[in-house]
Amino acid sequence: MTCAQNPLRQTKYFLKKGDGALPVSPQPADNYPRPNSCLMSYTLLANRNTPAFIIYLLDVSASMTQPLGNQSRIQVVMDSLTAAIRQMVFRSTKGGRLAPRYRIAMLAYSDHVYDLLGGVKTIDQIAALGVPELSPMRTTETAKAFLQAEKLLQTELPGLRDYPAPLVCHMTDGENTGADPEPIAKRIMELSVPDGNVLIENIFISDDVLPQPIADPTQWSGILPSTKLAKDHAKKLRAMSSPLPESYRAMMLENNYHLDADAVMMLPGTTPELVAMGFQMSAATPVR
Repeated sequence: MTCAQNPLRQTKYFLKKGDGALPVSPQPADNYPRPNSCLMSYTLLANRNTPAFIIYLLDVSASMTQPLGNQSRIQVVMDSLTAAIRQMVFRSTKGGRLAPRYRIAMLAYSDHVYDLLGGVKTIDQIAALGVPELSPMRTTETAKAFLQAEKLLQTELPGLRDYPAPLVCHMTDGENTGADPEPIAKRIMELSVPDGNVLIENIFISDDVLPQPIADPTQWSGILPSTKLAKDHAKKLRAMSSPLPESYRAMMLENNYHLDADAVMMLPGTTPELVAMGFQMSAATPVR
């Protein structure tokens, strides 16, 4: 059976304390790219020669075993991430051939940060390998995960000048333990390529992010700078989220989601559908 017929043959990874932990730099390097005065349009199209670069930061703390709907939170994330990868496979397939239009890193974090893919992989490689299985662990060391993402971006950005602006998609279900991740996230959002600054999206799995539940996600306008949030940690994550580029909003509209032009890249994961919507947003880079 070819990869196109079976794009997501799932591989299991059981994370144990101390296994596969990535070294995390205590201080950021001084020589990473800074914002410049170039036009930031977020309109460059991803293709096999200039693929989109996405980093997934996935919270695998112990609370991810709690239910969301009729599944555990971790299973909802697995299903939603798998659906997003399938969407990337579909958008990268033309004439029966799967082109490497996306390059992806997957970092799970708890007490340590774990590289689930063994480095950055192209979408065709992930299609052959499958999406790793996530296994809940203990604490929520979010700052360590963002430091590792920053380090990876420092390595990658010099070669991405003519590429779409990279995206960091962060999923969490609780407040961070340890250091504050917000200053690191702000540094990441200052990194840039000519297409635009690095984007950060946050998916916050919680029962009460908003004062009122979302009746119909397809008609929801999104989280705006003025939206009232029920939790202080939700306010922090909003501050760590990029404005939604118009090109991403147009792709979400094609998927029947009507987000406002002033929305930020933050999704309240109060239902499995909203979690899935968040991961769909991460796959919304324009391609050709």
